[in-house]
Amino acid sequence: MTAELVRGQNHPLDRTRVEIRVAAGGPVVAGVTLGDEQGRLSGAEAVAHPGAPRRTGIEVPRQAAAEHRIAVDLDALPATVHRVSVLLALPSGIGGLTAFGAAAAPAVTVTGLDGTGLVRYTITGLGAESAVVAVELYRRQDAWKVRAVGQGYADGLPAMLRDQGLAQAAELAAEIEEAVGLGQARAVPAPAPMTAGRAERSGTGPATAPAQDRPSPAPTTAADGPARSGAGAGAVAEPASGPGTGAGAKAAATTKAGDLPPSPADGSPIDYQHPRRRSTPAPSAPAPSPSTPDGPPLPVAGDAAGWSMDERLYNQVWGMFEDLARSAAAYRSAADFAESRLEQELDRALADPRNRLGTAGEAARATARDKHATLVTQARAALDRDLAQLMAESEVVEPALPPAFARWDNPVWQGYHVPQERPMALRLGDLHLPEVLDLRIPMLVRLPLERGLWIDSGPDSYGSGGPGPERDIGRRELAGALTDGPPDEAELRRLAMESAVAIAARLLAIHPAGEFAVQVIDPGGTAAPALAPLVESGAMPAYPLPGAKGVAAVLEELTRRVELVRMAVRHRAADALPADLDTAEQLLIVHDFPHGFDDRALTRLRYLADEGPAVGVHLMLVANRAQSREYGPVLDPLWRSLLRLTPVPDAHLADPWVGHAWTYEPPLAPQGSQVVRQVLGRLAEARRAA
Repeated sequence: MTAELVRGQNHPLDRTRVEIRVAAGGPVVAGVTLGDEQGRLSGAEAVAHPGAPRRTGIEVPRQAAAEHRIAVDLDALPATVHRVSVLLALPSGIGGLTAFGAAAAPAVTVTGLDGTGLVRYTITGLGAESAVVAVELYRRQDAWKVRAVGQGYADGLPAMLRDQGLAQAAELAAEIEEAVGLGQARAVPAPAPMTAGRAERSGTGPATAPAQDRPSPAPTTAADGPARSGAGAGAVAEPASGPGTGAGAKAAATTKAGDLPPSPADGSPIDYQHPRRRSTPAPSAPAPSPSTPDGPPLPVAGDAAGWSMDERLYNQVWGMFEDLARSAAAYRSAADFAESRLEQELDRALADPRNRLGTAGEAARATARDKHATLVTQARAALDRDLAQLMAESEVVEPALPPAFARWDNPVWQGYHVPQERPMALRLGDLHLPEVLDLRIPMLVRLPLERGLWIDSGPDSYGSGGPGPERDIGRRELAGALTDGPPDEAELRRLAMESAVAIAARLLAIHPAGEFAVQVIDPGGTAAPALAPLVESGAMPAYPLPGAKGVAAVLEELTRRVELVRMAVRHRAADALPADLDTAEQLLIVHDFPHGFDDRALTRLRYLADEGPAVGVHLMLVANRAQSREYGPVLDPLWRSLLRLTPVPDAHLADPWVGHAWTYEPPLAPQGSQVVRQVLGRLAEARRAA
């Protein structure tokens, strides 16, 4: 049975040789891009189009037409390819269409080589767009899935290619238009007449053409390069000189798609995995995931691309983040579709006055509600399937995380040892969505920090991060964060400073002894209780000096450090730095900003925020933005440069894929735990020993 997808949904592929069929309301140009883990293109050679229809593992049609067939051999793709995107564009001067919205919605069907329909996606909602990314096939831990994308571009093919990172997008778009205009192509063969034993399958369109008539991936001779490991007989070889069909390409042997045996399909589910997850073994990679008899492979910690365990775990966590984002997006999209369909069917049922009363109207309404319930139930079942796999993965990943990625309640902190080198990333807290409150995704950021941090202590700004219902979710979670209800301003200030100290302690603990330091500006002298673990362990030599004098002293010292190190880096004169200059990375915590700041101090702080991260000076504000309104817009660039965090759960952070409002939770230690003091004490012992 063909799976019908809506925008954002995905579906596993049980075979690696497939055919992608396109049916549009007028002539369109079909192409394919081969992207890396982030979907970026290496160059023009990563695009199959009418002017260059054959790439390794791909063949696209050579002309604009209303129907297309694209042959894809996923096993033959280079190991660097993780995303195969199908592009559709309207050709200029052919067919009279200038926007997809002026014709019937194009539909894309992924089939097996025998014509069996696997996935179908109708690209609805298009208007002025003249180019669209229809679907993408993406690699997940040695398995492939197909995702309904439907991303349109009103500026056409150049904008679409540019969005995938192709520098020469305009030139390639012009080359494609020229190839289509010159008619460098053959027509797509019409389907062969049905013969005995070849019955038309429901939901997959007309009977398929013979295999020898279908376009096939571009095969190469053995002289072009060795066949990919594990490829069967007739598999496409990967040319040593890279993909391409230009003037310098080697001659290729002719192999028909009918000679390629279809991939075996055992019907077992495929794990929901992220494009960063390994497609070829990396050094010291863990063993492959064992499979359960009737389910997806058992998750394994570190089962992702990377040259170290930390990098593999980092990529795996980001994979879980994207998987949850897209699964929730698919569920929300399906639920919205079901709701709109219910409204439409109810409107149709009530349009006839004769149906507004009596059994006919009631039956129509009941039927519409039953369809709505069925659609929502199916969408929730798909979401629950993905969530179950992600929960299982989280249960094995979380205990395996290194200290830099782990929560304070992780047992890894009980065996803490001062590291010999800085890690690649830092955990700043946890993220979750309202669809599944029990699944927490670690919020990891790369080191060194490229942006400063802002711990928001203003009570009026919570619950404003997301639009509509997500904003209400944030407010409800804020209200339930503490047993006594929403915290007042004083409580928020205390929690904000405790969050800042927890992050500072983590930064100190994950750096080698003596290579990271913390300085604090506390004009009012009210942060002493929160700073006690840092001072008592020796991580800070003393409590900060209060008042304007303390503000000026710290800012002057750090400004001098930034200026001297910048000059030393610019002139390559590190040996000329003063002997008393502390070159360790610094974290400046500013409590109750802008209290105690005059114009001079404010200028220095903005200088540190702009120039400090490049030379190892990082800023963390603990502030209520409303208290700085008297400065007007002069501080707006400072606020925009900082990453806003909250001391209590709040839905204000958006993911880079679908833009969900994620609820952030700060990385506080468990109530009554002494783990932070113990870790800082061991760090102090290591510093004294050094």
